[in-house]
Amino acid sequence: MRATRAQIDEANTRMEARAGRNLILATLIGLGLGLAMLFSLIVVKELFVLFGAAIVAFTVFELAKAFRRAGRAIDVWPAVVGGVAIVVSGYFFDPASRWAMLVGTIVFILVWRLVAQMAHPTPRRTLEILRDLVAAVFVQVYVSFLGSFAVILVRQPEGQWWTLAFLIIVIAVDIGAYVSGLNFGKHPMAPLISPKKTWEGLGGAAVAAVIAGILLAIFMLHSPWWVGLILGLALLGTATMGDLTESLIKRDLGIKDMSSWLPGHGGFLDRLDSILPSAPIAFTLYLLFSNAPVVG
Repeated sequence: MRATRAQIDEANTRMEARAGRNLILATLIGLGLGLAMLFSLIVVKELFVLFGAAIVAFTVFELAKAFRRAGRAIDVWPAVVGGVAIVVSGYFFDPASRWAMLVGTIVFILVWRLVAQMAHPTPRRTLEILRDLVAAVFVQVYVSFLGSFAVILVRQPEGQWWTLAFLIIVIAVDIGAYVSGLNFGKHPMAPLISPKKTWEGLGGAAVAAVIAGILLAIFMLHSPWWVGLILGLALLGTATMGDLTESLIKRDLGIKDMSSWLPGHGGFLDRLDSILPSAPIAFTLYLLFSNAPVVG
């Protein structure tokens, strides 16, 4: 028994060394978040909105903090409040209200920053202020606005199943790329951005995305198989670009993970990097291929 236990521990140590993270802890946290999301989607849609708003709040907070550590003066709490407002407005009001809320949030954040700047004893240079404002706007567009498409999709008739399907496909892309890259990866895909990502990993992600997309289209969305093929390939592209985009941001900021809030995963943005750009594409495909009436 002791020998078996030692062998298991040794195998886990080797796997963690290859993966660069605690796989058991990462799996448990991933399952916990997945079950919470699944419960909120299936039981009461409003619970998913609250769940999504909380996730966006944490993500905006950690990204704003990361920018602050890099020298950008972003006002964190106004950014968090604005981000939550954008997400919630996407569900409880018509989709166009998100644009108004996004503009209102940006104006609010800009005014807040300018007032804080005028009250600061050591004023920053104009170019630095402009960089601060660009970073603040980027946080809202990248996290809050893109994330709000998920709650708009949930709001639609049968939208919870489309949301669940696109999330499963994105997760399948992540797992396929991870397993294939870990075992077969030899040719870097974007060495200057993310050296660990390989073309072999992308191939595994493509296989996983297509299989998941077709199965989900047939058995969950009750759509033709080719809808699943399009959905899988489209989300493969957005998930991959989202992953590379976050890697580029972290490389520019000089950090490995956005935070340490999710042991084994890093931060919330490290889990949402593929989901955020995929949400608007999933909503667009819903509009194209779903026969359900769209809720304005």
